[in-house]
Amino acid sequence: VCLATSGPGAMNLLTAVADARSDSVPIIAITGQVNTSLIGTDAFQEADTFGLSFPITKHSVMVKSPEELLHAIPEAFAIAVNGRPGPVLIDVPRDVQCASCEFDEWPDVNAVRIHDIRFHTPASEYAARMEKITEALVVSRKPVLYCGGGCNTAAASEELKKFLKSYRLPVVTSLMGLGCIPESSCMSAGMVGMHGSYAANVAMHEADLVIAAGVHFDDRATGAVSKFCPNAKIVHIDVDAAEVNKIVNADISVVADVESVFPILVQLAAEKQEKFASAWQNAEARAVWLEKIMNIKKDNFSLESGRPKNAGNSNPRAFIASVPELAGKAGLPGGSLIVTTDVGQHQMWAAQYYPVEKPRTFLTSGSLGTMGFGLPAAVGAALANPDRQIVCFSGDGSILMNIQELATLAEQNLAVTVIVFENGTLGMVYQQQKYLFNKNYSASTFAARPDLVAIARGFGIEAADAADDDAWYEKAFAPDRKRKPFFVRVKIDNEEDVLPFVPGGKANVDAIK
Repeated sequence: VCLATSGPGAMNLLTAVADARSDSVPIIAITGQVNTSLIGTDAFQEADTFGLSFPITKHSVMVKSPEELLHAIPEAFAIAVNGRPGPVLIDVPRDVQCASCEFDEWPDVNAVRIHDIRFHTPASEYAARMEKITEALVVSRKPVLYCGGGCNTAAASEELKKFLKSYRLPVVTSLMGLGCIPESSCMSAGMVGMHGSYAANVAMHEADLVIAAGVHFDDRATGAVSKFCPNAKIVHIDVDAAEVNKIVNADISVVADVESVFPILVQLAAEKQEKFASAWQNAEARAVWLEKIMNIKKDNFSLESGRPKNAGNSNPRAFIASVPELAGKAGLPGGSLIVTTDVGQHQMWAAQYYPVEKPRTFLTSGSLGTMGFGLPAAVGAALANPDRQIVCFSGDGSILMNIQELATLAEQNLAVTVIVFENGTLGMVYQQQKYLFNKNYSASTFAARPDLVAIARGFGIEAADAADDDAWYEKAFAPDRKRKPFFVRVKIDNEEDVLPFVPGGKANVDAIK
């Protein structure tokens, strides 16, 4: 739940609301508004918050009486969490805020009515579609499970693990799906797409069956849609009917929560194995297929990928990969960390090299790609998980977008370690100008670099430069200082690249490596 004042306060909130809509995050945004009698008069700090928020929310309403609030607030919570989660905004004029009303009992909000049955696959078709999916699984020789944010809940992840015990196949994820299965799993091929692992991209390109669960086929994941999964039958499972056949046409689709589908597939798969005479041969082929993909992952993993020759500063990939181990050395289990990221090169390096082992422990801005997301997300994660250590990966471009939240961090004395990679550039823009625009660099380098360590200390936060303090992690992660924030600057070369990199219009397997 978040609150904002009218006009500029509400406007500043809308980017976060749009981000929540894109990444299916349930939030309730309550904004102030001028008195109802002043609406439409260009009053001081008046803005059409309802109109502006309508296309970026799951539901938006402006209440005009306190009686309306009795329904609007409980309905907002029901709408936000039912079906595909998303943001709901309630705009409350000042006179409504100051008014009072009497009522005998709280209104009953019918969540079933809000999440209407029409948003699910009809019951009459459900069983037949599940049968078709199971048959496709049993006869496939090169299947892939493609998991998105819809699989990244505790319930969905648990059912996914049960499914994988019965049916072993390569699992690739979207950026938002990281953590739905442990990165250390012998079936995890990594993230797919523009900066995805080569193994994941090969798996999708060569697959004869792709089961896409809780994904919306983002352009950063698919590459050129016409070249995406060229040999595969596609099964799409998603709770949002609007996502089915929107970008990629599905051969079989089921509109439902993914956690309700996997148990049925486990049961039916066992029955179908006996029906098809070739099932054992296909199972053998699938084992060879899984081994092939995991070998590709092993052979193509490198902490030096994209690193310039004669680099004089820290290797950001190695630094990110080492964080769980360093936390362990300091006395915190590496698997207990919750990671947030901003947007840019560091985000992709974190997605590629940070070992995400549990659902909802890697928080990032996926679809909207909002710079400035990481630090306030870390504050929220710390408040929601007071016994956990939070790590925020950021860059010297992103951190400046919301650096004022260091004040909140210090004020609340939260267990957040902020790690900022400094290269004096907007790294992702700089890299694209290098590869796609013949090194015609524009507005991607900083003429001056602020002293980020001094700024953090100015907010009252202990800070260090990783190059000058080899023991920074002992201060950042020591259990006896869990309730204190820490800031780390890591200087890196501006020629560091995020590889693989799939140029626009190319198939994912045609990546620059």
